[in-house]
Amino acid sequence: MYRFLLTPRWWGINVFVLLAIPFCVFMGSWQLSRFEGRVQDHRAATEQAASGGHEAARPLAELLPVDQSTSGRRATASGRYGKQLLVPGRELDGKQGFYVLTLLRTDSGRTLPVVRGWLPGKADPAKAPAAPAGDVTVTGALQASETPGDNGVSAQGGLPAGQTAAISAASLVNLVPDKLYDAWVTLDKADPGMKAVPATAPAGTGLDLKAFQNLGYTGEWFVFAGFVVFMWFRLLRREVEFQRDAALGLVPEESEDTSAPAATV
Repeated sequence: MYRFLLTPRWWGINVFVLLAIPFCVFMGSWQLSRFEGRVQDHRAATEQAASGGHEAARPLAELLPVDQSTSGRRATASGRYGKQLLVPGRELDGKQGFYVLTLLRTDSGRTLPVVRGWLPGKADPAKAPAAPAGDVTVTGALQASETPGDNGVSAQGGLPAGQTAAISAASLVNLVPDKLYDAWVTLDKADPGMKAVPATAPAGTGLDLKAFQNLGYTGEWFVFAGFVVFMWFRLLRREVEFQRDAALGLVPEESEDTSAPAATV
């Protein structure tokens, strides 16, 4: 009854199934590993951001360029404060407010954006305390340049003069003539009258849409593997039923030949 499995048609079906199932399982396992990797990165980045405040501060130059291993680490830099900007639309403790961002011209000649603190309400230069004068040394968590649309960073444009939506060299280069570090620092202790801005995990390490897309693709590939197995058994059952009907003479003569008609799904 199962001699039809040796026909060219069924050889093709069987080869396809034997190739499709391992491929689907492999792709599903790969997508699952991507999701697990993102979960691990998120856990490590969160722990690093939380524990960074207990580490000894290191010179800024030793921690650059910023990557997943240095983001959130405590850095120290010296210089003089210069131009001050406001970063509107930033939430802290469930309230809307803005960051006070002051550019620190370091001893190296390059400028480091420093978030000196957060204030509630709409961005208003009159509310922002003036930066300390003279030489200063700042200590805080090192952060990678922001990308609009990530981690709640606004992508809006057309802001008033003296404001920026994202803290990044790319966004600030058109606002200040200085040579900027591709990084910024949020102070451990905010300047008087403001709240300190906590460090955040670097972009790409959170359980974001991409992470759950990986998880969704994992399910899809395993479903595809199950569907291939299901369809193989369904075709096999229909072929067996056809062979049995043919043996009992239930198949019209014009339909009888050496191979069974293609099964319909």
